[in-house]
Amino acid sequence: MSNELISVVIPCFNQATYLPLTVESVIASSYQAIEIIIVNDGSTDDSLFVAEQLKSKYPGIHIIDQPNGGVSKARNAGMRMAQGEYILPLDGDDL
Repeated sequence: MSNELISVVIPCFNQATYLPLTVESVIASSYQAIEIIIVNDGSTDDSLFVAEQLKSKYPGIHIIDQPNGGVSKARNAGMRMAQGEYILPLDGDDL
């Protein structure tokens, strides 16, 4: 793999506490050709606000905000937006 873009899709439902650590663990990767897609799946906590703060800090982040439909629907929405050669699914609390 040379510089193929990797799309990291992070479905997020009420993961405001863990989302920054998850995103920062991806950003800390030595591989630089990464786009991050956070799919806020109808969270009732501050997940969307946290995602927007992360986007302002890291411009390579894209956010999808949708009504709650479950993790599969959220992951599929992120995959439809993905531009990468490879797609890495992560949960909102994965490091």
